[in-house]
Amino acid sequence: MPHHLDLIYTLFGGLAAALVFGYLSQRLRLSPIVGYLVAGIVIGPFAPGFVARADIAEQFAEVGVILLMFGVGLHFHVKELLAVKSIALPGAVAQIGVATGLGVLMTRFFGWGVASGVVFGLAISVASTVVLLRVLADNQALHTPAGHVAVGWLLVEDLFTVVVLVMLPILSGQGDRSGSSSAVVSVGIALVKILVLVFFTLFVGQKLLPKLLAKVARLHSRELFTLAVLVIALGIAVGSATLFGASMALGAFLAGMVVGQSEFSTRAASEALPMRDAFGVLFFVSMGMLLDPSKLLPNAGLVAATLAIVLLVKPLTALFVVLVLRHSARTAATVAIALAQLGEFSFILAALGRELGLLPAAATQALVAAAIVSITVNPLLYRWVEPLARMLPAAKRSAGEEAHVPAEDTAHRAIVVGYGPIGRTLVNLLKENDLTPTVVELNHATVKQIREDGVHAIYGDASQREVLERAGVREAASLVFAASGVPTAVVQQATALNPDLLILSRATYLREVPKLKEAGANVIVSAEAEVALAMSEHLLRQLGATPEQLDRARDRVRSELGA
Repeated sequence: MPHHLDLIYTLFGGLAAALVFGYLSQRLRLSPIVGYLVAGIVIGPFAPGFVARADIAEQFAEVGVILLMFGVGLHFHVKELLAVKSIALPGAVAQIGVATGLGVLMTRFFGWGVASGVVFGLAISVASTVVLLRVLADNQALHTPAGHVAVGWLLVEDLFTVVVLVMLPILSGQGDRSGSSSAVVSVGIALVKILVLVFFTLFVGQKLLPKLLAKVARLHSRELFTLAVLVIALGIAVGSATLFGASMALGAFLAGMVVGQSEFSTRAASEALPMRDAFGVLFFVSMGMLLDPSKLLPNAGLVAATLAIVLLVKPLTALFVVLVLRHSARTAATVAIALAQLGEFSFILAALGRELGLLPAAATQALVAAAIVSITVNPLLYRWVEPLARMLPAAKRSAGEEAHVPAEDTAHRAIVVGYGPIGRTLVNLLKENDLTPTVVELNHATVKQIREDGVHAIYGDASQREVLERAGVREAASLVFAASGVPTAVVQQATALNPDLLILSRATYLREVPKLKEAGANVIVSAEAEVALAMSEHLLRQLGATPEQLDRARDRVRSELGA
């Protein structure tokens, strides 16, 4: 294979294999992560047939780590964490501590050093955000009190892992120093650099980055906005490593936090982060490429012990902590089972551990095997939440948990897409009738004006899933497409997220009506049909038609035009 084609072959082979096995995983109602890991095994150096270049795949994986960490920062909401801090903070810390401690004891049995055991224990102590959210959403538990606790718990794990990623390179380099005093000085200097990076990104960046994105947004170019977000993510990641000596993962996480707390967070997530998904897939593929099936039998004891910690110890620890803190049995069962798996941060920590020489090759074999098994069985285990909750002793729900029970919202919530003359009129009518509108608009200046007028508005493209979710489409009663353009993609996405949603849509041309009906629109108003109807009514009035004749004419026009 010519050297200059290696990159293309590796990229194509990785994505194609991920597509095939990811599709099969979805059809089997498993997490696609399972498929991506299997894809890496199939195109890896230990399987027959096509073999991708591992070094090139690792470079793609580096970009994947940066964008994954940027996505974590983008979705990291301090308010969500504070809302469940009384249970998520002690619970996550306890679970991480127990899993890490057992990881050390287990690996000592297999002859590893303490440092290797700590890194491996930390890697198996954290769960996958992707898997957790998917399992909770599939079981309609994401927006329940138990779901809120599980998500907050995971946020603590993510934040703790970010700290570990920052500190690990610093602490692992101490052994190379000539004395304890110089080691302390080196660690101190590194921590000062990191604090400067955090200050610069969170405080200086919070003033500069939103202004930069605002200038780009005013150009109304999707490509430039996507480029701007990617440049921010990659630029701060590279800058954190070259200027401050910190990890690129930390820089990407901080960049995501800054953008996530700005008014551009929803659009950044919906338009720029598909790149994250693509490179994130390659990250999991590169991890799968490290698995040597011939080493599974020699490492069977390590794999079994790892699975025991992930599938038994972690859930039991979470179960115990939640019940001790006097939360409901259902919350305890949900958190325990939903977190019984491995995920993105497990592999990110393992990759860093290998890079620093802290983890042996057997660690990767055990992690990939345990991840495939735990992610595969997690949705199946979740079916035991209700039976397990009934078996557990009842606990009086704490005041903190009561605060998380969503208040019964009796108001009719409507989403209005577009704020031109039609959208503006609809919003005013909704407000006058005590209905609650949320506007989705792609013009940044318009969104600012809407918010100043006291109306909830989301800046972003309504055809993107994340934008509709941020607008509250799952809880909304109706959606009105009042924007110019083709509404089919918006209608399809909204129907997929909320099949019970009442969807009213405008259509420029009559030929769009059948596709919109097929997509799930309930009421469609065609501009062509309304013009024909208005002209017919005006002409018949001038000719002296009776009200009955006008009614028959309206019915005929609507019947003939399919309106």
